[in-house]
Amino acid sequence: MTVKTIDKQLLADVVQGLTCSPKYLESKYFYDDEGSRIFQQIMQMPEYYLTNCEYEIFDRKADEILDWFAPNKEPIDIIELGAGDGYKTRVLLEHFISKSADVRYLPVDISEEANRRLLSATKKALPELYIKPYTGDFFEVLSGLQVLNNRRKIFLFLGSSIGNFDKASAVKFFKHIGQFMSANDLLLVGFDLKKDPGIVLPAYDDPHGYTAAFNLNLLKRINRELDADFNLEDFKHYATYNPISGEAKSYLISLKAQKVNIGVTGQTLFFDLWEPIFMEISQKYDSEMIQSLARDSGFSVVHSVDDQKHYFRNSLWKKI
Repeated sequence: MTVKTIDKQLLADVVQGLTCSPKYLESKYFYDDEGSRIFQQIMQMPEYYLTNCEYEIFDRKADEILDWFAPNKEPIDIIELGAGDGYKTRVLLEHFISKSADVRYLPVDISEEANRRLLSATKKALPELYIKPYTGDFFEVLSGLQVLNNRRKIFLFLGSSIGNFDKASAVKFFKHIGQFMSANDLLLVGFDLKKDPGIVLPAYDDPHGYTAAFNLNLLKRINRELDADFNLEDFKHYATYNPISGEAKSYLISLKAQKVNIGVTGQTLFFDLWEPIFMEISQKYDSEMIQSLARDSGFSVVHSVDDQKHYFRNSLWKKI
């Protein structure tokens, strides 16, 4: 008989979130293996403009970005946090290798399956590149990487992943990254910019059903790992966008008054008709917000580049 190992932190966070008013779940738990697979589908949707915008920046500005990273041709380690499939980053890596840059690639992701796919695809495209994926919590991995060598480190946090944080959490996150950086290291961050709501909203409420499946998958994970009995058909994905604050938010709405049992604790949770579970924020930024976030986190902005439509920005930071 196999004894299930319970993720105590997942359990604590789920119970806390679903007994609060209003209810919420933490978006960091989206990315199990299935969630990572669904997110790859989201990134390939035409409505999900972010992927193509950042890809365009890297394709168009690869020379300039290499000059930012290694102006004196010094060796660099590129450490990508939440690398996923590494699709966009390979554009940069291919260019760097073609310019004979001394570069090593150290992607970090919470999903072991995502890392396996990334390693296979990158090895096939760039067999000469040094690549070593790491699976696990970002900061636990960074603690180990800190002692590897004295090469200049370029940290990547791409795809507007920082949009999943509120301001206080984003500042805390970047301050934590800063603890692992030397004065010579750099941080490249992707920011989704404020724009026409008609462009933003379909990226989070798509006609293909991928964003709905992505949110509902977290309920499936809770069922599987915590012996819960969520009926996914009793919840509906709902997304909003506020053009003033720049906040895109997603919810799961209870379609009836119902109760859900958490088997590992024997606890029963109650949902009212139309009661929402807040799932995720995707913050959109303007220039002033980016400058403020960098400054409050202990960084300064040294370079920025937008895609040609000015939908998306990659911002390069250094520690103050």
